[in-house]
Amino acid sequence: MSDTNAIGLHQDSASQLAEKLNVLLANYQIFYMNVRGYHWNVKGPQFFELHDKFEEFYTDLLTKVDEVAERVLTLGHQPVHAFSDYISLAQIQEDKSVHDGEACVRGTLKGFQTLIELQREILSMAADADDEGTAAQAGDYIREQEKSVWMLKAYLH
Repeated sequence: MSDTNAIGLHQDSASQLAEKLNVLLANYQIFYMNVRGYHWNVKGPQFFELHDKFEEFYTDLLTKVDEVAERVLTLGHQPVHAFSDYISLAQIQEDKSVHDGEACVRGTLKGFQTLIELQREILSMAADADDEGTAAQAGDYIREQEKSVWMLKAYLH
């Protein structure tokens, strides 16, 4: 039996990366639902701009959910797909009944900060495993989300 998977990565490294990517996937799913809820429920003087911005964010998050799950599959493993797993694996908590615009923005900011932290861990693991595909994906996500963090922080000040 070979100690590498179909894309030439060491089986143990691929397994560890897939496990961490499943944690990331769980966080993306919970965060996606939070931002979707912000979009639906936001109220206040910034309703129009925030409603549109949250839609932009959740649309992008949904794309990334699919990409992360497909990366787990590419590594030769199964993505988690039950909400009970998402709840147990995610650091991001469900944000229920939030409608104040500033609270919604703060929740979005915190969610992106959590994703960035997890993706940095994955980037490091991927580099150690010579997994350019996972590293590139994580790096791209970090770059995009760092800009979102900057913009959300600017919005709050």
